[in-house]
Amino acid sequence: MATLREVRTRIIGVKKTQKITKAMKMVAAAKLRRAQAGVIAARPYARKMMDLLCHLVGSLDVSSNSLILPREIGSIALVVVTSDRGLCGAFNTNLLRAAVEHVEKQYAVENKRGNLKVFCVGRKGFEFFSRRQYNVAGKHIGVYNNLVFGQAQMIARQLVDGYMKEEFDKVEVIYNEFKSVAQQRIVIDQFLPVSVSSEDAALAKGSVNYIYEPNPIEIVNALLPKHLDFQMWRVLLESNASEQGARMAAMDNATENANEMISMLQLAYNKARQASITKELLEVVGGAEALKKTG
Repeated sequence: MATLREVRTRIIGVKKTQKITKAMKMVAAAKLRRAQAGVIAARPYARKMMDLLCHLVGSLDVSSNSLILPREIGSIALVVVTSDRGLCGAFNTNLLRAAVEHVEKQYAVENKRGNLKVFCVGRKGFEFFSRRQYNVAGKHIGVYNNLVFGQAQMIARQLVDGYMKEEFDKVEVIYNEFKSVAQQRIVIDQFLPVSVSSEDAALAKGSVNYIYEPNPIEIVNALLPKHLDFQMWRVLLESNASEQGARMAAMDNATENANEMISMLQLAYNKARQASITKELLEVVGGAEALKKTG
């Protein structure tokens, strides 16, 4: 059985840990408010840009645009967006497990042949894939320390350059989409070639008949790079908000668990103290009785 000093030391240690988790929860809550505002602001713009692109593509022959025209799949690029730091529950674990399952189901042959290239956004993803038999072709660590649009542009341009040089024929992005503070949804989106389904194009074309100036082809050529930059920006915003929500929930659970542990330790301390006092009283009474008998 633990001594009073040991129990008291554990109580002090748990209380210190509880202060840290509570502070981390408050920091994550403050960051989450800013991140959530960014996600809410970015979603309508990204959706409208995609609608405009669908409308334009539906009325054009895009067979000459290499960013839209599908290729025969020979090499794949998978962009895995994780966090740089831990202490955010199962945020990274679930995403990495989903990425591995996706590779095993869809691209097992390409991975064995070395035709699967992994681009890691976030330290946790890079540490995971670099320790295993994956071809890590690029990494972006510390993006969330100063999350600005230029970071998304740099990542998108690297992917577009590799795609145009035919280093890979398809680019997919796997990330956590922000749903609420306690919920994230793992999403796998096709980044390149830009996927515009015939149904979406027909629906956009039939909704409103716009008159474009200059001609639609020039607009598509100018819009596609901006579309790709902003889609990557939205992915980073979604992942950042999801990370802060997951960290806030994890630190809240840790704080509650610390409360329960402190209560249990305090009860154990009180019982041990009571037993110690009772033992001392019995020793005093026993000593007094012995003195009476000898006297």
